[in-house]
Amino acid sequence: MELPFAESWKIKMIEPLKKSTREQREQWLKEAHNNVFMLKAEQVYIDCLTDSGTGAMSDRQWSAMMLGDESYAGATSFYKFQEVVQRLFGFKYVIPTHQGRAAENVLFSYLVKEGNVVPGNAHFDTTKGHIESRHAKAIDVTIDEAKDTQLEIPFKGNVSLEKLEKVLVENKGNVPFMVLTVTNNTVGGQPVSMKNIKETCELCHKYGVPVVMDSARFAENSYFIKTREEGYADKTIKEIAREMYSYVDAMTMSAKKDGLVNMGGFIATNREEWYEGAKLFCIPFEGFLTYGGLNGRDLNALAVGLDENTEFEMLETRIHQVQYLASKLDEYGIPYQRPVGGHALFIDADKVLCNVPKEEFPAQTLTCELYLEAGIRGCEIGYILADRDPVTRENRFGGLDLLRLCIARRVYTDNHMNVIAAALKNVYDRRNEITRGVAIEWEAPLMRHFTVKLRRLGK
Repeated sequence: MELPFAESWKIKMIEPLKKSTREQREQWLKEAHNNVFMLKAEQVYIDCLTDSGTGAMSDRQWSAMMLGDESYAGATSFYKFQEVVQRLFGFKYVIPTHQGRAAENVLFSYLVKEGNVVPGNAHFDTTKGHIESRHAKAIDVTIDEAKDTQLEIPFKGNVSLEKLEKVLVENKGNVPFMVLTVTNNTVGGQPVSMKNIKETCELCHKYGVPVVMDSARFAENSYFIKTREEGYADKTIKEIAREMYSYVDAMTMSAKKDGLVNMGGFIATNREEWYEGAKLFCIPFEGFLTYGGLNGRDLNALAVGLDENTEFEMLETRIHQVQYLASKLDEYGIPYQRPVGGHALFIDADKVLCNVPKEEFPAQTLTCELYLEAGIRGCEIGYILADRDPVTRENRFGGLDLLRLCIARRVYTDNHMNVIAAALKNVYDRRNEITRGVAIEWEAPLMRHFTVKLRRLGK
């Protein structure tokens, strides 16, 4: 008899969870203006808002924290962290930051000028925000197949070389860099193949354009290359990651995902001029170059986490749980972005709430309904997150409208996945009764989804 799959770790510490009544959740959601970001954590039963900084650290990471060197300059913790980054990614110059958006802020402050064009495979919210806040333009060059949520292809996060070349030709001399995101979060945590990474970089370099890899989930992308791409089955995750970064010019990383820490990020490159330029912004924005907004103990934990999460067994356990939840949704016929990605399930709200018009934000409505059903907090990755066009100020309805259910690393059990699936089924079964969505009462001019105030319609 074949043995069933089991986690590659055991539980050492627990944190209690609290259930609530529907009446309580209705009141809490009303007080939060139908924006789940505004809920208190204690009002949430299972939290799938994000996988950023929400994972559980290992015993080795907690041990490393006890040895943190909190010296302002030249701390031993920085050099431990730097050695791991240099070994894993092959970059000489390393600048720590307090998280991924800080890394973007530091590097983009040096590289992005007003009027620039920055292509990318579906820039995520902060990346696009850092570009547009500098009055530059972010252009999506993801393959068209990514928009068909029911299409099964192995590397749905790939760059369209035709779209990319069109941008490079039409904006020659005005493209400071291209952003290559692995995995591609905005289209459903979809991976990018090694072949596409190589060809994208070759095309950009042909036009003299550097490539910056947005690396929040690089390890998960490496896992999919190993398990889905011909020629990589016998390579280690570390070998695959090292090859990925051999093609690009720099990386920014939110280490709160595949670094397995609660806070942290960094920039790394072999371009000395970029390092020197970024240094000028790191010190006033983040702090001195050997701590960059982080404690020494955080740097120690990150060094261990990067090493841990580039081992196959750790990634296999993590991605297996996401696949398990997907299998339950398959049983119930609930449509999501296929094939399932590495860190989350992305429910196709347009296919679930067919009676809610796009102007009333179906994915945000589905997010609210799931919370009311069982206290499960997800996150809209859709029309609200897309923000308004910076020129016309019209809502951008051209992309996907998804409810993202992120699975925190090493936190929940498969029993929690069963609860999530059952709650979604309950909402799905009454989908035809949901005919109205939400309306915006107040919004920020940029990255509005974090603080938007919404009014539920038809109630």
